[in-house]
Amino acid sequence: MSRNELIAKIEALQEWEAIMEEAKAEAEALRDSIKEEMLAQGTEELEAGTYMVRWTSVLSNRFDTTAFKKEHNDLYQQFTKQVPSKRFSIA
Repeated sequence: MSRNELIAKIEALQEWEAIMEEAKAEAEALRDSIKEEMLAQGTEELEAGTYMVRWTSVLSNRFDTTAFKKEHNDLYQQFTKQVPSKRFSIA
């Protein structure tokens, strides 16, 4: 691949990433608008045509690694491992 082709691909990638960010922001705005309507109606379920929208509270159990590390640092170190990965970035 020539230098000019590479530059063109990087520029195209940046354009597509910008489009994706705009689309994500628009989707989030639409999602927020639907949530606001559900709050206004005081409901966790909303039927709209053939769609059923649910916005419900969910409880999750998550492991608190920060507290565990403070209380049991030796065990934390024993079960911690480094994992190699690659990071792609354009500057």
